[in-house]
Amino acid sequence: MTTPRTVLITGGNRGIGYSIAEEFLAQGHRVAVTARSGSGPAGALTVIADVTDADSIDAAFTAVETELGPVEVVVANAGITRDTLLLRMSEDDFTSVIDTNLTGAFRTVKRASKGMLKARFGRIILISSVVGLYGSAGQVNYSASKAGLVGMARSLTRELGGRGITANVVAPGFIETDMTAALPEDQQKSYQEAIPAGRFATPTEVARVVAWLAGDDAAYISGAVIPVDGGLGMGH
Repeated sequence: MTTPRTVLITGGNRGIGYSIAEEFLAQGHRVAVTARSGSGPAGALTVIADVTDADSIDAAFTAVETELGPVEVVVANAGITRDTLLLRMSEDDFTSVIDTNLTGAFRTVKRASKGMLKARFGRIILISSVVGLYGSAGQVNYSASKAGLVGMARSLTRELGGRGITANVVAPGFIETDMTAALPEDQQKSYQEAIPAGRFATPTEVARVVAWLAGDDAAYISGAVIPVDGGLGMGH
């Protein structure tokens, strides 16, 4: 049994973030999620926050610290897409995705690191994507934001590694979500044919990798990129 921790997940009100929150709860951790609207799973503390606003993130951490204690595990999961081909992509399409996905992770991690440095313990997990290192037409903004998380985790590892803090990246591939379910059947089939495993992942398969990285058994893993993509990116 891994040591129970206080866990904060950004964007934990739906999709992969929601499943990550469920998994940490199932393993006996104290769990909080941030959301711009909606709420996390039953048993999780939901705090309304926007990762594009540093004051909002600070207030969310303060609320969680008051209710559950210092945050020991942070999962930077909040993200958006604005997919379009390069020549049609506006500067706002690009910068807004970077601001949420990459700068949002920076704001979250910076605030989390204060308590982690004091405790000389922390687990930082950044949710990237296979697209970050594989690339995808129409996703120059999203791909750049997700690739940036790799550099962030590796720099954090070098900066904070001596203080009992690890920083790792999980890079999911195609996941069974409402978004993939809405794709035309022939498009789903062509995606699945490109994946050596021949299927999409379940959100739980991603969540269990994240929970393992936060656990006692993964204390010596830092600066790693762990793909959960059925072999699509071939380990990058």
